[in-house]
Amino acid sequence: MRYIYKYVEQDLKKKMVFIGGSRQVGKTTLAKTFLETADHSGRYFNWDYSRDRRDLLDEKWHSEDTLLIFDELHKYRDWKNWIKGIYDTFQDSKQIIVTGSARLDVYRRGGDSLLGRYHYWRLHPFGLDEIPNKMTPKQAFERLMTVGGFPEPFLDGDERAARRWRRERIDRVLKEDVRDLEAIRQISLLDLLVHQLRRRVGGLIVTSNLAGEIQVAPNTVSNWIEVLERMYLLFTVRPYSTNLPRAIKKPPKIYFYDNGDVAGNEGVVFENLVATQLIKKIHLLEDRDGYRYDLRYIRDKEGREVDFVIVKEGIIEELIEVKYGDEKVSRHLQYYAEKLNPPKVTQLVATLQHPFSSGRINITDPLSYFCSK
Repeated sequence: MRYIYKYVEQDLKKKMVFIGGSRQVGKTTLAKTFLETADHSGRYFNWDYSRDRRDLLDEKWHSEDTLLIFDELHKYRDWKNWIKGIYDTFQDSKQIIVTGSARLDVYRRGGDSLLGRYHYWRLHPFGLDEIPNKMTPKQAFERLMTVGGFPEPFLDGDERAARRWRRERIDRVLKEDVRDLEAIRQISLLDLLVHQLRRRVGGLIVTSNLAGEIQVAPNTVSNWIEVLERMYLLFTVRPYSTNLPRAIKKPPKIYFYDNGDVAGNEGVVFENLVATQLIKKIHLLEDRDGYRYDLRYIRDKEGREVDFVIVKEGIIEELIEVKYGDEKVSRHLQYYAEKLNPPKVTQLVATLQHPFSSGRINITDPLSYFCSK
């Protein structure tokens, strides 16, 4: 059972539930799980299937159905008004799940607001906080580093099959999802941008440099990165600053939801893995508890940098530095620990054998850090 199942089950008793996340992350499987329980009977509709699409628009479901699942409904231009009408009409007799491979909470297509009618959940790939039965934490870590955490390649564990699966998935995201939802015609250039970003994971993303490489305007690169974020292909980590306008102007960092998308050495892959685990944790806390969280990095004019900063309601909660094999405590982490005095300071080392402390800094391995969360 996936990690958000029990929370979705609780929310369904009060409102609609929207489940967003990357293509093939397991949204449909999770939603259909509810139809397999004794508490629910109903029907699943897939907007991409023509017969389901006709039945959906004609409202062809049984009067005794208690659960309706609408998959990829956001591809319907007027989906927000349509689902609002369905919910307002049937809220006393039907529970409703809407799933989609784009950010349903911000997607602009559609008219009337759905505010107050739904709870939104983001589903992430498997990780060290969600290890399937019969798989050890060490095995899970090795698979996350090689094939990524998406259900099919992660559970299969075959690197060759994972490479084929990944190429097909990115191809479908760019040529189907983006085509259906965004006014982008230069898909080949967008594909080239993705290729370039895969090689820049963890580095500062300067849009003017990327624009020159793929021969488009810098604003186009920025807009395309936002599109890829809405498609849950990647996410940005922006600099921490108490001056928001200044932070927005500084270059972000890019990380991929699929750890297997990263083109880099094991240190870069590990940093991306940590980023995906942290954003998964933050999204869960936001969706479950309603707090505002941000994942940031910190860097000053002298080049002192810490990889990740967890910010809760505008207040720093934890500093996290990532190292693959270096157990020596980061001087930059020490500097910011003293300067900012956050509640927690952590240095994660992939190959660390025995966790230890150095002053306020906990030096630990990813299994100890994430598996106990």
